[in-house]
Amino acid sequence: MSDSQILALESYHGGSHRRFLDDLRRHLAPGCHFELLSLPARGWKWRMRLAALFFARQLTAATEAGRIRPGGRILCSSLLDVAALRGLLPAAWQRVPICLYFHENQFAYPVRHASHRDLQFALTNYTAALAADRVAFNSAHNRETLLWGCRKLLKRAPDMKELVGGVEEIAAKSEVLPPGLELAAVDQAAPEQPEPVTTDTANQPPVILWNHRWEYDKQPELFFAALRQLAADNFPFRLIMAGEGGNARDELFTRARRDLAPWIRHWGYAPRRQDYLRLLHQADVVVSTAAHEFFGLAVLEAVRAGCRPLLPARLAYPEIYPARYLYGDDSKLVSALKAACRAGRLEPAEARRLTAAYDWPRLVPDYQRWLGCLSPGNGD
Repeated sequence: MSDSQILALESYHGGSHRRFLDDLRRHLAPGCHFELLSLPARGWKWRMRLAALFFARQLTAATEAGRIRPGGRILCSSLLDVAALRGLLPAAWQRVPICLYFHENQFAYPVRHASHRDLQFALTNYTAALAADRVAFNSAHNRETLLWGCRKLLKRAPDMKELVGGVEEIAAKSEVLPPGLELAAVDQAAPEQPEPVTTDTANQPPVILWNHRWEYDKQPELFFAALRQLAADNFPFRLIMAGEGGNARDELFTRARRDLAPWIRHWGYAPRRQDYLRLLHQADVVVSTAAHEFFGLAVLEAVRAGCRPLLPARLAYPEIYPARYLYGDDSKLVSALKAACRAGRLEPAEARRLTAAYDWPRLVPDYQRWLGCLSPGNGD
């Protein structure tokens, strides 16, 4: 491998992790050549515990067989134990720099009950960041919650207090690199003759969009409660319920689908991406009630399609969106949702302004620098 080659080790190759790598390798080519070793996106706890050993053995076999040569950079995500990987790599790979990208961290990832949090996974994030040569986070919220969580957890140790100093080492070598969006693809999915921006909710009921995972950390119960209140108040609306999730048959969703049936325009996952992007263009307001969001690609895509965002003033949202699109606490959700529906879709110029900085072509130079991967004609 040359210095412009990247060996990506992805222990959870699905969802946002897979999309990130697919987009990154496409936009960095031909300046960087990618090799990928991966595992399917399941059993994340097993991945954090054992994927380092798995990849080290795969890499040893591939190196001995001559299928891959040491060099370039290794790119890992935050579900891989980089410290263990360092110790298990074959000797020829020991000096190859490792770049670690945090899509999430286990200090801020929500659990149903605080007592259920396995601190070993959080400590694995800490030692992984220490062992990596370069560290990047998808948001400042992600970075700060990891650094804060490390400090808080290490202070609980009965001794070895000097280990808290490792947090400053991580801070010094880390930065924020947001993931990119394929904004052109979102734009191309727009109808040829888009409906005009309107606030006439009587004649054109606003369409409210949910496009998140159907999981507890997105707090769908708050969203459904707000919609039931709109219905009780005879406030006109329609609902597009999109997004992925394993809880689609959960009683929460089953009951919501039954209760909200008269207002539903679409319900369920759209497996074809083009169909999903068209749904975004049919909506007026995109809502989040999340208790966990380290970035929020789904919201940004909807905003690019013209949806007015209505988001909690917490997590990564305040660093991405102006305060006028945030609601202060969950008790204000219903009134904020009514106001957003009355305001209607974003003007195209505003949608572009909110999302332009996250277009992949704009982010490529930052990733080239972080990965040490030069584009053609840049010299050494």
